[in-house]
Amino acid sequence: MECAELTDRAVLSVSGPEAAGFLQGLVTCNVETLQPGAAAFGALLTPQGKILFDFFVVAVPEGYLIETPVSLAPDLAKRLKFYRLRAKVDIAERPDLRVLALQGGVPAGLPGTAYADPRLAALGARAIVPADAVPDWLAATGVTAVATEAFRARRIALGVPEGGLDFAYGDAFPHDANMDDLGGVDFAKGCYVGQEVVSRMKHRGTARRRIVQVEGDRALPPAGTEIVAGGKTAGTLGAHAGTAGLALLRIDRVREAIDAGQPVTAGDTSLAVALPGYARFTWPAPAAD
Repeated sequence: MECAELTDRAVLSVSGPEAAGFLQGLVTCNVETLQPGAAAFGALLTPQGKILFDFFVVAVPEGYLIETPVSLAPDLAKRLKFYRLRAKVDIAERPDLRVLALQGGVPAGLPGTAYADPRLAALGARAIVPADAVPDWLAATGVTAVATEAFRARRIALGVPEGGLDFAYGDAFPHDANMDDLGGVDFAKGCYVGQEVVSRMKHRGTARRRIVQVEGDRALPPAGTEIVAGGKTAGTLGAHAGTAGLALLRIDRVREAIDAGQPVTAGDTSLAVALPGYARFTWPAPAAD
């Protein structure tokens, strides 16, 4: 078993008698069906349907824990408090808690709450644990501590994007970030902020930008490098490890370039492009002659 402490993640708590209904009316995932110890992947959107925050919502006996990027946690807490109004809900940042990524199972005696990564089974499990318990627990269990780069490389190899690295907050729709195929949007639940736009994109099939996997013919250039397909700007490079990376691309333009035998490049690096293995979306149909 391996364990990586994700120092770039932070935790909020949402509790109180109206916590479930409060979150249910805001976020893209269904929290009312979560049983204690289970997690859902979701986001809080703008009214225009773009991702402001993404996170895991974890059900615990006293309410919910929200695991989110550490850079977003203060603003997410502030936004939730803004929406709270008169709801009987308590929202707090939890600097006393840490997030772990686990591979190979969940060890016995874990001093916290463990949950399967709700996006993809191959990503393993995660856990939220008391910060002061981590060193002693690792020493007692013999679990191998690995650097966060190992988890990051696995995520990239599986084609799973991460906000702030592979897409920009406030600029991407859930479909752009493949949240529809990673369980991040419940299309059967009731209304939430931005729901109308997201549902329209699903039913009309209008998502043209997607996170896809890329493989360079050499080490990839820095994240943010423009990707060109057949002489047209197609998107930007995201996180990468060696020659493997992710990119947010206009898949219609990439398909046109591939069909025409034209190159897809990031700087001077030639790219091969593939859809993630979990993807239910497909390449657009070629343009009619």
